[in-house]
Amino acid sequence: MTVAGADSPVTLQSDPFYTPPAGWDSKAPGTVLNSRPVEVASMGPQALDADAWQLLYRSTDADGLPMATVTTVLRPRGGEIKGLVSYQAATDASAPQCAPSVALRQGAPDQYDSSLDLMTIEQVLSTGHAVSVPDWEGPKGVLFSARQPGYAILDGVRAAERFEPLALSGVDTPVAALGYSGGGFGTGWAAQVQPAYTPEVRLVGVAVGGGRAQLASYLKGLNAGPFAGFLPSLLPGVMRSDPRVATAFGNHLTPAGQALLARGDSKCVTANVGQNAMLNMDDYLTIPFSQVMDQIQTSIDSWEFQPESATPPMFVYNAVHDEIVAIAEADRMVAQWCAAGARITQVRDQLSEHVALAITGTAATLRWIDERLAGQPVPDGCATRTVTSMALDGA
Repeated sequence: MTVAGADSPVTLQSDPFYTPPAGWDSKAPGTVLNSRPVEVASMGPQALDADAWQLLYRSTDADGLPMATVTTVLRPRGGEIKGLVSYQAATDASAPQCAPSVALRQGAPDQYDSSLDLMTIEQVLSTGHAVSVPDWEGPKGVLFSARQPGYAILDGVRAAERFEPLALSGVDTPVAALGYSGGGFGTGWAAQVQPAYTPEVRLVGVAVGGGRAQLASYLKGLNAGPFAGFLPSLLPGVMRSDPRVATAFGNHLTPAGQALLARGDSKCVTANVGQNAMLNMDDYLTIPFSQVMDQIQTSIDSWEFQPESATPPMFVYNAVHDEIVAIAEADRMVAQWCAAGARITQVRDQLSEHVALAITGTAATLRWIDERLAGQPVPDGCATRTVTSMALDGA
């Protein structure tokens, strides 16, 4: 696997950029450990018309231990930067080539997986904002772990604010966070941990779309369905998130099941979903998949958000007829956060489904983010609206 760009083509596994220097673990979270200019792909044949760099920075993992990960930072050419948007890609896989720092680069082998991300990033840049796109799964490619996604996102913001070529105004920079589907999971954790972890970061708004379900019910619901291919894409990263989860699956995976997850752990989500429709994990385990999930219920429950009132204002949007994440799950999450005193604007879209809303909901979401970065306040409490289409309604 090679990546073409500002640097010579390299294999990710041998790329020295991802190896932190000696003594890195004693640095403060958000410290830039290494940097390099890169070319980011676009929807056309040319690289994106923006200045871009990658920053290796010090962060923190779910156990509170030092972790080094990467963010790709971009700024539009010319003009003053209005604010910084941390955009969390819906990677939904843990293979090295699926990380945003690889997939977004010009000439990356799995460019199709990042096509929706590139569309959103270009729209954010067009509004005059800088962008940080962190590898929020971290260097081990863990999925759905508690806290770590938020730490990685917020330390990526710290690194961007300290990186002089990006020309931000340091801690005075207004910051927003945005993520859809799998990216929404990480973005939600940024909202939760920010008040205690990075109180100096001016996180003025958080937009979460296309989620978020209870993990156990979500994974069970995928099995033997049209989107069952998410399971071999997601489960390797889920197993790396907690040794108890890895043990439970390890005890019951058949040799064919081990091979299935090994293949899934080498591909990005589009390939996994396309090749594994209607896959039934029961055929790859010595006990039913639902029973394995019951064994790890306690571990997975510990990864759930704990609603708190001291979070930035949030914009939550979902498709009423979402075929991957049930709208009832999104409504439940919003109700929990609102009961704790959060400020949430929720929009429910009747016309779209999961993938369509990632496109049709972007303009309204970015308008909301622009308002927050411009300093416009939001009212206290929560408000929910059901619209025919976010694209038509304007949300």
